[in-house]
Amino acid sequence: MKTTIYTRVSTDKQAHDSQLLELREYCRRRGWPDIAEYADTISGSKFSRQGLDALLKQVRKGRVARIVIFKLDRLGRSLPHLAQIVSELSHNGTALVCTSQGIDTSDSNAAGRLQLGVLMAVAEFEREIIRERVNAGLMAAKARGTKLGRPSSLNGHREAVATLMSQGMGARRISRELQIPLSSICKLIRIIRIHPNDDAQPGKLPLVG
Repeated sequence: MKTTIYTRVSTDKQAHDSQLLELREYCRRRGWPDIAEYADTISGSKFSRQGLDALLKQVRKGRVARIVIFKLDRLGRSLPHLAQIVSELSHNGTALVCTSQGIDTSDSNAAGRLQLGVLMAVAEFEREIIRERVNAGLMAAKARGTKLGRPSSLNGHREAVATLMSQGMGARRISRELQIPLSSICKLIRIIRIHPNDDAQPGKLPLVG
């Protein structure tokens, strides 16, 4: 298992040199000679990064003993994203070392694990706050009578399907007549049969999922 250095800069006008010098020297002092390096030149807000994605593939294969970075914001785009990465590293037995912030999640450094644990707790708290706000918004919308969910475009064909059904056409023929997939026609037919009295009020018809 290798020690892996990961660096990131936001634009091509910046250089990785200062991070690399610091991290290589740190690894030398710790006696970690077998080093692989991954780098990205991309905004920290981007979810997918070529270098990081390649590094995490090696982590999942059990080939990385530890990842050495300069600062936490070089790795994660947000606290929740960082928590996701750290959870994956922990699951695969990979330590995270952050040289400028005194973080080391290896078994030999309880203080570093505690510091990162606090950050993970903050990330979880942030997720819970967002979840509570979303749920509160949904409940308020429901109380106002707002119909939740995305209307289906199939509802626009409901009247035509009902008319053809009344003429004695079966699902396959209706599908050919309207050039709509048979599965969608069958779904509409089931809804119409369950709610036959809603045809006169198309605005109040149940949504087709």
